[in-house]
Formats: sequence, C-alpha cells, structure tokens
Amino acid sequence: MGQKVHPFGYRLGVIYDWRSRWFFLNKKEYKENLLVDIKIREFLMSNYYYANLVDVEIERGINSIKLILHAVKPGMIIGKGGKGLEELSQKVIRIIEKTTKQRFTKKTMPKIDIKIEQVKKPYLNAYYVAQIIAERLVKNFPHRATVHFAIDRVMEAGAKGVRVKLAGRINGEMIARSEKFSEGNVPTSTIRERINYAEYPALLPRSGYVGIKVWIAE
Repeated sequence: MGQKVHPFGYRLGVIYDWRSRWFFLNKKEYKENLLVDIKIREFLMSNYYYANLVDVEIERGINSIKLILHAVKPGMIIGKGGKGLEELSQKVIRIIEKTTKQRFTKKTMPKIDIKIEQVKKPYLNAYYVAQIIAERLVKNFPHRATVHFAIDRVMEAGAKGVRVKLAGRINGEMIARSEKFSEGNVPTSTIRERINYAEYPALLPRSGYVGIKVWIAE
C-alpha cells in the first residue's frame, strides 16, 4: 500500500496541510485559479533552482495572493535591498495575466505578498536531496557513491530512515533498470509517520533521463 499511494497525499489532512489554501464555489474560477497555481509553481521551481527552492505554498484572500517560498538559500531570491522580491511580484502578475487572459488595472491588480522561509535542515528535505543526487549524476559521479553520500548526510541530519530509488539507463547502460538504496526505517504505510517524499528527473548527457525518488522518515 505504501508504494502505491503518494506519501504526501496519503497523509494530507492528517498530519500535512494543503499547499494551496483557498476555495471557490464557481467552477470556472476554481479551474482558472488551480491552473494559475500550477503555472506559478512550475515557474518558481524551474527558475529559482539555484537558490535550492524546495516548496511553494499559496494562500489566497480577497484580491490578494500570498506566496510562502521554502528555500535553502533565501538571500539569492531576495536580492540586494529586496529588489528580487519586487521583480518576482511583477513576474507572478504577468503569469496570472497570461493564464487568465486578462489585463489588470491599478484598482483590480491583486496584492502579491511574498514570504521566504529558510530550510534550516536541508538534508531532511527529500526534494533537496533528490536535487543534489541529480546534480552529481549529471556531472558523471558514480551513482552508488553519489547515493550513499546523500544517505550518509541524511542520517547525520537526524533522520530515522531514508530510501532512494533510481530508474532509467543508469551509468549509460543500454537497458533501463531500477536500483533501490535504503538505510534505517521508513514506515510508508503508517499514516501518522512524517514521510518527506520527492521525485526529481536527472537529464544525463549520454543516457537520457534518470528518475530519482527519495523517501525520508523525519
């Protein structure tokens, strides 16, 4: 059961909260705002990877949007004198306009509130660990040494257990396969156990994509 259900969705509403917090009765507004959330997340995660952005939470109010960014290096997003946040707000507004196909005026423009929280223990975050593994694989580091390096850092950070799965043409071999690595205890079937989970693709120069999955029992 633990391998068939997304670890976050399985625990949603029990120990985890929704990453998008808003509600609309109108189906058209619900669809538009859901699509806007997806576009904003895709943009942030792909364009601010250098700051090790690991998660984005979105809260909506009356004509206001609050973004909570969880990053390992928040200073790289904020910029000098907060200029980075101003630019980010303008980019978010342009994404909303493009997705909803409407132009805002000074009266209708939503208020964008951006809050950045630093991830104090990055090696307890599955997305960060998967990102580190992907970066080292792209640089042609041996996959076993790379995964064991990451597992050691996770256990040193205080995790109860960690599990890593690689799938694809590992080491450039012609036949795709999957390999699993684990240490400690990761009880995926226990609802009240906090399992941090992430998926991340690594695009290797010679062998295409290698999928990376990471489970961390906090």
